[in-house]
Amino acid sequence: MIQSIVRQLFIASLASSVLFAQEKPARAVKPIVAVYDLEGVISESGQDSGSSLLSLSMDASRPLTMFDLTRSLEKVVADPAVKAVVVDADGASMDFSQILEFRRQLLAVRQAGKDVWLYTEGLSNSIAVLGSAANHFTLLPEASCEFHGISSESMYFKDLLDKVGVKADVIHIGDFKSFGENFYRTGPSEEARVQQEKLIDSMYEQLVSTVAEGRKLEPAVVRNVIDDGAIDASGIVKAGVADDLMYRTDFVKKLRETYGKEAKFDRSYELPDLDGPEIEGMMDIFQLAFSSAKDSRYGKDFIAVVALDRDITDESVAPVRSQILKLVKEPRAKALVLRVNSPGGSAMASDVLWEAAEEWKATGRPFVVSMGGVAASGGYYVSAGADRIFAESGTVTGSIGVVGMKLVVAGAMEKLGITSHNTQRGKHSDANTMTRGFSEDEAKIIRDSMLKTYATFKKRVTDGRGKALKGDLEPLAGGRVYSGAQALEIGLVDEIGGLHEAIAYARTSAKMETAEVKLLPEPKSGLEGMFAAPKKTDDDEIIQASFQSTTAVRLRDSLLREGMLQGLPHPARAAVARLIGRVEAFSKPQVLMIAPDVEIK
Repeated sequence: MIQSIVRQLFIASLASSVLFAQEKPARAVKPIVAVYDLEGVISESGQDSGSSLLSLSMDASRPLTMFDLTRSLEKVVADPAVKAVVVDADGASMDFSQILEFRRQLLAVRQAGKDVWLYTEGLSNSIAVLGSAANHFTLLPEASCEFHGISSESMYFKDLLDKVGVKADVIHIGDFKSFGENFYRTGPSEEARVQQEKLIDSMYEQLVSTVAEGRKLEPAVVRNVIDDGAIDASGIVKAGVADDLMYRTDFVKKLRETYGKEAKFDRSYELPDLDGPEIEGMMDIFQLAFSSAKDSRYGKDFIAVVALDRDITDESVAPVRSQILKLVKEPRAKALVLRVNSPGGSAMASDVLWEAAEEWKATGRPFVVSMGGVAASGGYYVSAGADRIFAESGTVTGSIGVVGMKLVVAGAMEKLGITSHNTQRGKHSDANTMTRGFSEDEAKIIRDSMLKTYATFKKRVTDGRGKALKGDLEPLAGGRVYSGAQALEIGLVDEIGGLHEAIAYARTSAKMETAEVKLLPEPKSGLEGMFAAPKKTDDDEIIQASFQSTTAVRLRDSLLREGMLQGLPHPARAAVARLIGRVEAFSKPQVLMIAPDVEIK
């Protein structure tokens, strides 16, 4: 009897507690404002591996990647607690395709009913494009206005090389394959000039139309603003390109008033810890070394993103190829997104990476390419076999052609009083000597070899693209360069979109809408890269692809890592790295699949 009464009292008490819990008002969730303070280069791969103890730095931070931003903004759109996004892009070094991709994700934030605020102290092309996605676009009252349109400047070194006694001996396959002209001409060929004009026309129209559409202006109004070199910040607001003029402190005050004292302004919303582990002494370094040496294990199915983010060389291809082949044997990897940001390079290295992609395709799992700022020549070669290719409208792509080149330094040697003597066995054993140009026979042999490579290139494209190509390939090839928008029209790419769209397509194709997405190899700082686990021998690969660290590669790494060029702005440092890479390419007896440099400002 007593037990029954106790039981009834317990049940009544429990029911009362449940009823009270149901009646208790839900706790209010504090509003979140995600703040993106973009500074410096937005990396694709996130890799900055150290090369030697001599260049050891205590900096364990790693770069912000486009993958990080994409994932963060996806969560902003889906999170009801996030009420707005604030962007400060002053100091950001993003290429045109990254700007367009970031803008499209800001528009998705707007479409989700959230605010986008952008503040700037200087109006540039990039800031104007990003600002066109904001519903609160604010300028400093005295902001500098450099919204002047697009220009592309190429430098030609023939006269300089003549002065020092160096000659560039170049062989092109494709009338529009203009890479190398900078070294043996004083200006562009007619073919190079025509394709450059078309490319810049396409980029300029995208700039105008994007800003006009976002700000709900007539394109003619935007063109007038661009051409008015004397326009100031107040004129920009009056024209409707921006919304308001405000000092930074007043801008911050307005944000706090809009979202209340309870709002959390999160400067790292769903972003990884970019600062890395704190390094205060040798014990911290030892701990980092041991933790970095651990093997990673995949506990559940995922979508893999792998980035190729520089010129294609034996050095740059080796880790990308290795990662793809690891994924081939990883059953939990359900789809591959290859992010390509490369103007190409070595034809042989391009084919080595293409073969790794084919190994992945043979598994039957989805293979998607997302093109970055440039995916041309060898960069297009490795992309052509994808199930679907995404490019930004401002991506530079195409350049289907090949080129061979060597620098002849006989004149420079003569000026310096240096002579040479050659002893050879074999009629063409000295064909690649830098003391003379190609003979007529050697030029024919090299041209024939390049024609075979060009034929292989076109076959890779026709096999990969199939009926998507609009007409015969040859009139579209020949080294011609296209914007992503132009490439879509002729079938070289499938869709305008960025990493976000490519990942979404991979998810759908793999029937894994909620799968985790991983950027591989995992982004590392230079310090973490130095202590990464040693590469394990793959028993299935008896003969492995590898590269030798050459003099040019070591020179580049030394200059960039040991502070000699740190005083230069990023574009200048990148130009030095590119130049050294080109010298490295020319020093080898190889055919190049490399696009002409296109610096768009």
